[in-house]
Amino acid sequence: MISNQLNIIEGNDPEVDALKKLGNRIKTLRLKGGHDHYEKFAYRNNIGRILLRRAELGGNINYKNLLRIIKALGVTPAEFFSEGFD
Repeated sequence: MISNQLNIIEGNDPEVDALKKLGNRIKTLRLKGGHDHYEKFAYRNNIGRILLRRAELGGNINYKNLLRIIKALGVTPAEFFSEGFD
């Protein structure tokens, strides 16, 4: 089921859980980096604010955009996936 205009998927399945973990990791690293406002972070890193919000809420984003977000967070993909995932 789609919950809203950001295409956040709700339900109980492994893919939804993985997307939520991905979103939590993005938000955790953004806040840890001292970026309290997702909109300012998105603007400063040339990432669409809606894209970033969708990602942080567990929405489905493509791999290219995930890599852009990871780069903006200042970590490597290996570092990004080193915590918060089973």
